[in-house]
Amino acid sequence: MSKSMVVMQPQPVMVSRHSDQWGSGTCDCCDDMPECCFAFWCFPCFTCIKAKNYGECLCLPLLDFFGCVPPITMSIRVSMRQRYGIKGDMCNDCLLATCCRACVWCQMSREMKVRDLQITLVGARNL
Repeated sequence: MSKSMVVMQPQPVMVSRHSDQWGSGTCDCCDDMPECCFAFWCFPCFTCIKAKNYGECLCLPLLDFFGCVPPITMSIRVSMRQRYGIKGDMCNDCLLATCCRACVWCQMSREMKVRDLQITLVGARNL
């Protein structure tokens, strides 16, 4: 058995046939009117469902309501940019998540529909 130390693990590479930009703008809520209405009338339910669809804990977005900058909205937006290879920066994500939270969640919902990548756990055991 070899006693070599692994210095750097290989990183997953996202190969996408989509653009490196968001599929729609932050204020393009009319592109998916049912989602926009759902977000407007029941925003906590909307965010929880979208977080679950993204692969996160169902109740995680409820933590956003305890602070000035919504950390969960911002972190999911940053994660989505990284997962889908979308260009941007954390400063812009922070500004949008703070000022236009509902619009940001609607944009992320539209992006998940367009990208439609299934989450696969490699090496996970079936129980």
